[in-house]
Amino acid sequence: MPRKAPAQTKLFVLDTNVLMHDPTSLFRFEEHDIYVPIATLEELDMHKKGMTEVSRNARQASRFIDEMVSKLDTIEEGVPLAPHSHNSATGKLFLQTQAITGDIPLSLPTSKVDNQILGVVLFLARHQPKRQVILVSKDINMRIKARTLGLPAEDYFNDKVLEDTDLLYAGLRELPVDFWETHGKGMESWQANGHTHYRITGPLVTSLLPNEFVYQEGPSPLYAKVLKVEGKQAELVTVRDFSHTRNNVWGIVARNREQNFALNVLMDPEIDFVTLLGQAGTGKTLLTLAAALAQVLDKKIYSEIIMTRVTVPVGEDIGFLPGTEEEKMTP
Repeated sequence: MPRKAPAQTKLFVLDTNVLMHDPTSLFRFEEHDIYVPIATLEELDMHKKGMTEVSRNARQASRFIDEMVSKLDTIEEGVPLAPHSHNSATGKLFLQTQAITGDIPLSLPTSKVDNQILGVVLFLARHQPKRQVILVSKDINMRIKARTLGLPAEDYFNDKVLEDTDLLYAGLRELPVDFWETHGKGMESWQANGHTHYRITGPLVTSLLPNEFVYQEGPSPLYAKVLKVEGKQAELVTVRDFSHTRNNVWGIVARNREQNFALNVLMDPEIDFVTLLGQAGTGKTLLTLAAALAQVLDKKIYSEIIMTRVTVPVGEDIGFLPGTEEEKMTP
């Protein structure tokens, strides 16, 4: 039986702003090839000076490219990316090695770098008709102009994957509707210190983590914390309702489910380290200080409160240690 022909790889042409946004974008396109126009290299050179993040990224992108091409006799056939990316990128890097005119419309002056890059994309698309040539740019107007010329264009999103808060551990999860049907067989429950404990077994147990909150809305809602997980069994304990005024913490009550869960861990002396993640204005600092004051001044569990905040410099900062910008940038 003949083997199935491999799918045609794509050729991504990188705009300068992609490399200045993420220098490692050179290694983010998996099995596909990337193409860097000479105009992109010129813009990298123009932006390499300075202490801003953009300048640092421009210098790093130039270093990456230099490391890949410096040991090769010729780059006409492309530079393999696999040796420089721990095999995460298996395509090739192509650099513009000849003068290219893409016959762009007269209304787009070739003196602009963006239009020069569009000309390169047009040239590549016409000379490689069986291959998909795609412009990658963070500039929305650049992408619009590319599409008006009939060229596919995409934004660069690869780096956002690692920064997406949806992928971070949330510390809580919603239980499925059939949770009690799938985990209630052989369940044990008892009361202790005003809380209800459940010892359960079922398919969800192995994925539960200690101190993780679980909840289920409905006519009989459940708000509980995973106390411990032992083998195929997990012990849940219902949480305290800090949204009620009788359970206020230094005069503060929880206004939503997440704040209630946060106060439950902050007020638990068995938990030594708590991290809270959320948008500005969601009450992280307020809840933390209220819990600290209650446990130091009221309950006398701790002897003092130490509060620190990150100092954010205004403007460009070249560091605390003595030395000029030139001295610090010297290898």
